[in-house]
Amino acid sequence: MATASGRPPAGYRHNQYYDPPPGGAHTGRMDKQELGAFLRSRRERLRPQDAGLPSGPRRRTPGLRREEVSVLAHISTEYYIRLEQGRAPRPSGDVLAAIAGALRLTDAESDHLHVLAGTAPNRTGLHRRDVRPSILALLERMPQTAGFVMSAACEVLAWNNLAAALTEDFAPLTPHERNLARRAFPGPQYADETLYGISDAADFRLGIVMQLHTTLARYPTDPAVTGLVGELRETSPDFARLWERHDVQPAPTLTKTFRHPTVGEVTVDCDTLTLTDRDQHLVLYSAPPGSPGAETLALLNVLGAQASDYLH
Repeated sequence: MATASGRPPAGYRHNQYYDPPPGGAHTGRMDKQELGAFLRSRRERLRPQDAGLPSGPRRRTPGLRREEVSVLAHISTEYYIRLEQGRAPRPSGDVLAAIAGALRLTDAESDHLHVLAGTAPNRTGLHRRDVRPSILALLERMPQTAGFVMSAACEVLAWNNLAAALTEDFAPLTPHERNLARRAFPGPQYADETLYGISDAADFRLGIVMQLHTTLARYPTDPAVTGLVGELRETSPDFARLWERHDVQPAPTLTKTFRHPTVGEVTVDCDTLTLTDRDQHLVLYSAPPGSPGAETLALLNVLGAQASDYLH
């Protein structure tokens, strides 16, 4: 559609930028501000050569220019600028795919982009905290594996005896205290405390931030989620700094070493299984039979939860 001059009429927008009619493919709420911040963070981390562009003269700001992203995505520069500024209408799936390709997004980042744009399947308003009975039974049937279930908001919902012995006994704690995000970012008054003595505490903290970015996009109106993120951004400078990176894909963790106060170091394999029906995670710490880690886990299984004296 164009005027005789070849220009689109005033107020015209290409139909790829329109919201769909009722009953269309879009199923969720578009978080314009978070979408814009996420796009900006991904653009600024990308070097011109990463996108097959010449680096050219010295740049005043890091990453690609907005104009370059729009060219790579085959969309108008004005529309992309408005997206980053949180002023644009909802993009179509094709436009999101083009932007994801231009910014070299990973599968996890592309999924997150669709969630922020409201084009991914929407979840209920609150994240689930009830654990499936079969998972509870499974935890008890694994005496040589430390296991626990974590909610989308990082709360430990269920655990077995070995998990309590390896980390801490969660039974006497309130749900507020059982939240691993609060354990990871306890505030400046607890800055000297260790996180269960784990060897990869920095990676664990980054993974927590990534998880909460994903969770907030899925449950933007859940007060437990928004309250937790707001609390940590206010009380923890480290959390606030990592939050502004807008990373959403944690690096895989294959092994983890705990420096336990009673039995010393124990190295375990770490596996995290997603329980998709309730948006929860089953975390398992195990060790190959006959290994030092397996022997230490067996000792912890005998000693029980009293073996751990981590207090926060």
